[in-house]
Amino acid sequence: MIYHHLFERFKKKDVITAGLIGSGHFGTAVVTQSMEIPLLKVPVIADHDLKAARLAYERAGISKENIVECENVQKVLQLMEQGKYIIVNDPMILMELPVDLVVESTGIPEAGARHGLEAINHGKHIAMVTKETDSVVGPLLNHLAQKAGVVYTPVDGDQHGLLMGMIAWARGLGLEIVSAGKARDAEFIYDREKGEIICEADGITVHETRKVKVDKKDAWAFEPISGGKAGACVKARRELLSDLPHAGGFDLCEMVIAANTNGLVPDIPQLHQAVLRIPELPEALCPTAEDGILQNKGVIEVVTCFRHRYEAGLGGGVFMVVACKNDYSRMIVTTKGQIPNAKGTTALIYRPYHLCGVETPITLLCAGILNVSTGSETYLPKYDLVQTAVRDLKAGEIIGNDHDPALQASIIPATKMGKGSAVPAHMLNGNKLKRDVPAGTLLTYDLVAEPKDSVLWKLRRKQEEIFSN
Repeated sequence: MIYHHLFERFKKKDVITAGLIGSGHFGTAVVTQSMEIPLLKVPVIADHDLKAARLAYERAGISKENIVECENVQKVLQLMEQGKYIIVNDPMILMELPVDLVVESTGIPEAGARHGLEAINHGKHIAMVTKETDSVVGPLLNHLAQKAGVVYTPVDGDQHGLLMGMIAWARGLGLEIVSAGKARDAEFIYDREKGEIICEADGITVHETRKVKVDKKDAWAFEPISGGKAGACVKARRELLSDLPHAGGFDLCEMVIAANTNGLVPDIPQLHQAVLRIPELPEALCPTAEDGILQNKGVIEVVTCFRHRYEAGLGGGVFMVVACKNDYSRMIVTTKGQIPNAKGTTALIYRPYHLCGVETPITLLCAGILNVSTGSETYLPKYDLVQTAVRDLKAGEIIGNDHDPALQASIIPATKMGKGSAVPAHMLNGNKLKRDVPAGTLLTYDLVAEPKDSVLWKLRRKQEEIFSN
């Protein structure tokens, strides 16, 4: 979309102001890139770690004398008038300031729920970077924002947000979405001469470099997939590469949001998580009737890119496998630069990057100027990310987040809160188990102690009440 035409036509003020909550990796990139955009300013950051907030501004090139710590709303207002950049330790201060929108980037599900609700109640747009919150109560926050006349939006730069835009574009053209999803940041690098496959540490989701040896008798599984062999190759690769790190709950979390906003479905609860070269995606991620591995069409997936070191990768980007009903349109889609499957029935369209907070200013400007989200029009609580115990868990044990190796994530149809129903993964974080839980057990409400005064749990009840009608 040529946004600048729309921004120029609809802007009512020269600068859109955003308050940022959470100055981690993503939030810092929002700040640094905002300095290059005349229409956008981020004059205040809220973070319990004031050093991190200060560092975000310093990385953006702000001089130390222009960065001021403050704890008082009135003083913050004065400093904003002076053109200073302010850091505060209380996010609620942002709600009292004349900012157009709030960027929630804490990554903490409870905090995201609290800040999202407060922003909406104070008449501010909310850009929800915290996918952990979005996966649990995103439909409700979107509903409340619409009622309040403000925008609730995912963000460009994160994979589920980018996937929403890609799917909307394809559907606008009348293309059929056979499958769509994200590539993991981690990739598997194949050294055929050494007979080994490496997953290198990235410092984000993979913290140590690991490798596996490939026996000559198994080398066939790593040759390019040809027609009719997708199922056998995907299965063999999964087994042979089981010692390498694969997708976690943090990957599936984004696909839950994609399912709830785009009407896509998980083919199986843990997704296929196939290890694929780029040209293999349209071959494998189509129905079995077309020699792929899928039971259905219109599914969400997570893949790990498989490549030689000097081959292009997926870069943690997003993809779609699409089809056309019309033969002539299909010919164009499968011959004009896109990668088709062997039968010529599907083609791959992909974006081999996601630029985190660097891309997010477009979302902020769309909300602040156009009063629109860069996400999907539909937002329904159809699916949940849930957790199963990988090992025996003890009563009183604190449940970890979606990086915890003691938990195995999957995506299932959403159920109502109550005994025997699965607890959404990010409602578990930091809460205690009420009794011993054997390995292989799905974590349900009767197994988990409900936290006191939780906004997240309160909003989840409200979401079920509203969307059950």
